Amino acid sequence: MDIASEKEATTGLTRGISLNVILLGVVSFLTDVSSEMTLTVLPLFLANVLGTTTAIIGIIEGIAETTASLTKVPAGWISDRFQRRKLPTVVGYGISAIMKPLLYLATNWGLVLAIRFSDRMGKGIRSSPRDALIADSSPPDKRGINFGFHRAADTAGAFVGLGLVALITFLSQRGALQMERATYQRLVLAATVPGIIAVLILALFVKEVAKRARAVPDAGVESEQRRRRALTGPFRIYLVIVALFTLGNSSDAFLILRGQNLGLSVLQIALLLVLFNAVYAGLATPAGAISDKIGRRSLVVGGWSAYALLYLGFAVASQAWHFWLLYTLYGVYYAAAEGVGRAWVADLVPSEVRGTAFGFYHGAVGIAALPASLIAGLLWQGLGRWHGFGPSAPFYFGAALAGLAVFLLLVWMPRARMA
Repeated sequence: MDIASEKEATTGLTRGISLNVILLGVVSFLTDVSSEMTLTVLPLFLANVLGTTTAIIGIIEGIAETTASLTKVPAGWISDRFQRRKLPTVVGYGISAIMKPLLYLATNWGLVLAIRFSDRMGKGIRSSPRDALIADSSPPDKRGINFGFHRAADTAGAFVGLGLVALITFLSQRGALQMERATYQRLVLAATVPGIIAVLILALFVKEVAKRARAVPDAGVESEQRRRRALTGPFRIYLVIVALFTLGNSSDAFLILRGQNLGLSVLQIALLLVLFNAVYAGLATPAGAISDKIGRRSLVVGGWSAYALLYLGFAVASQAWHFWLLYTLYGVYYAAAEGVGRAWVADLVPSEVRGTAFGFYHGAVGIAALPASLIAGLLWQGLGRWHGFGPSAPFYFGAALAGLAVFLLLVWMPRARMA
């Protein structure tokens, strides 16, 4: 059967993690192997091979991530309206699996932008329905560990993918400081297979979750009013604060460029990213389990506070070993805030509007993503130099906004009960 009951979806748990979530974790693992091999070092390909400026890289990354985030809004609403999570998830993963191999043919930044736009649209189509499916497949008191496991599996894929990046880079160009075209093309070819396998596993083995409360959509006026009320209050406040935080959270492409700015080679950056993802993957599931016990807010506050301190560190770093230490600890922020932040969304709204809620959550991130990366690019390339900051400027900006977001979480966000 392709549709499982709510009871079936949350039975057979392993340490509180449902079978559906385990399978979705495998899908994310394989997809991230593919993505990390092609997208993480894409800024180096753009800068070193195509000669693209940091401002243009910021625009490409901002448009790509904004496209993904804004597509998540209608995708989530549609999954609520038709009470189906799996189909849009399959479509979204399928689009990305088809588009990433086309990077092999890229000869200018305009083509890269078109491919990134299409790939991120696929991500946007799948993310909100998938997150809603994870929430639907998880017992209420185990949402943190389920979301944490999914983020850990996703990040384990990054760990493996980046390990392959390091291996292929070493075999292709040893310790050269700049990315070479032939090296990047080999990475793209190697990344194609896991992306396709992920889509097949999703289509064949992951089950839709049928909930009695969701069985027959109610399109009446009273139902729509209930839906709107469910998306206000603490949930709306959380969205505003998340958007503010994201405005200072530019694409991690700028961290990669900062590492190169401090003297790291392509191979060293790849190895550092492997280490970062090992920290993230190792801590994400325990962090989710802890949030089930002490609440989501404490973990998000801690994660965002770590982010602010680390970004200050990135701003003042002057040697390569500083960057190694800071970027390794950066994994702690991701573990404490990413999966737990999504579980918090599921706590704040009832099941019948979770797709829409995740769409708005990702949409809030998307609204801020384009100006965040654009501001970072401009601060690095132009405004930062005028004021004597140079590459440090985007990181001072990010640290300041993260500190403000933490303050607002403590003042405005109550401890929410699970919906």
